[in-house]
Amino acid sequence: MRKNPYADHEVIDEINVVPLLDLAWNLLLVFMIVVTASVQGINVNLPKASAATSSVKPTTKAITITAEGQVYLDTYAVTMAELETRLRQYKAVDPNLPVVIKGDEKISYKSVIEVLDLLQRLEITQLGLVTQKLVK
Repeated sequence: MRKNPYADHEVIDEINVVPLLDLAWNLLLVFMIVVTASVQGINVNLPKASAATSSVKPTTKAITITAEGQVYLDTYAVTMAELETRLRQYKAVDPNLPVVIKGDEKISYKSVIEVLDLLQRLEITQLGLVTQKLVK
C-alpha cells in the first residue's frame, strides 16, 4: 500500500500580502506622477518635439511669445526694449544666466529670431527652447 505524499505537509493559512504591497506601490507612483505641479507662467500651445529635456532651474528666466506676438518675461508683459534692459540686469547679477524660450506654435519664426538675436547681443549662452513631448 502506498503512503499519501501530501500527508506530511502542513496546510498554509496565511495571506500573501506581497502582491497587495506591489499594487499599492504602483498606485502610489502613478498618483505621484499624475498629480505633479505644472510650470507656472503664461499658457501657450507649444510645438511638439520627439526628445525634449527639461533643465529649468529656479534662476532660469522664461521668455514667452504668445500667438498674438506679445512677449513676456516670466509672467510680465514686456516690450523688446524692456526685455533687453531686464535681461541685462539679470546678466549683471548672474553671468551664466539660463534662459528658456516658450513660443506659441502659431507665431512667425521671425519673432523667435528677434529674441535669439537679443540674447546673442547680451552674450547669454545658456539657452533652451521649450517644446511638448511628442505623443506616439
